[in-house]
Amino acid sequence: MRGLYAIVDQQSTLARGLDPLVLADALLIARPAALQLRAKDTPQEVVLDLLRALAPKCRRASVPLVANDSVELALGAECDMLHVGQTDATVAQVRARAPTLPLGISTHGDEQLRAAVAAAPRYVAFGPIFATTTKAHADSAVGVAALESAARARKKIPLVAIGGITLERAAQVARVADMAAVIGDLLPPPSVAQDAAYDWVVDRARAFQAVFEAAR
Repeated sequence: MRGLYAIVDQQSTLARGLDPLVLADALLIARPAALQLRAKDTPQEVVLDLLRALAPKCRRASVPLVANDSVELALGAECDMLHVGQTDATVAQVRARAPTLPLGISTHGDEQLRAAVAAAPRYVAFGPIFATTTKAHADSAVGVAALESAARARKKIPLVAIGGITLERAAQVARVADMAAVIGDLLPPPSVAQDAAYDWVVDRARAFQAVFEAAR
């Protein structure tokens, strides 16, 4: 896994006046390393419907679909992976329910990173590297130097940089991490006309992919 870890955030997407499924279509054209649906304040039945709609799109594009937080949603939509944070279900709880489901884990410091690595997940996420505005009550930014330390500690597990990553900052993380999780910088600014918004997203996602290709 290498490149853009694209996140479709339901709340941010709708606030921009975009359709989450059409946004996903645009992102999948760029063949990101993974696609995650994030829908924190959305009813579970709605999230399940969205994941079930995304699953065949991701399969056609050969892009792993990642459910956020809920093992039930991941199983119900036959997602490729589940992502959990530090306040979600534990690794033991997830594996008791779904022992073969690949798992990604968010971490925000050295101790959490070591614990996640010991659990042998499919990938480990680390950050926030930069300040982020798309997550309420986010942890303090740790910086690129901390990401470099995480890269040394993660052993051979793929490393995802999270938090405040823009296209302008992507090269800084691409030389250290395998992937960059991005939400806000994949959404077109209000100055981009609605009829051009999805084309803008395709170009943006491709640009992120190109940064990681150049850093190989």
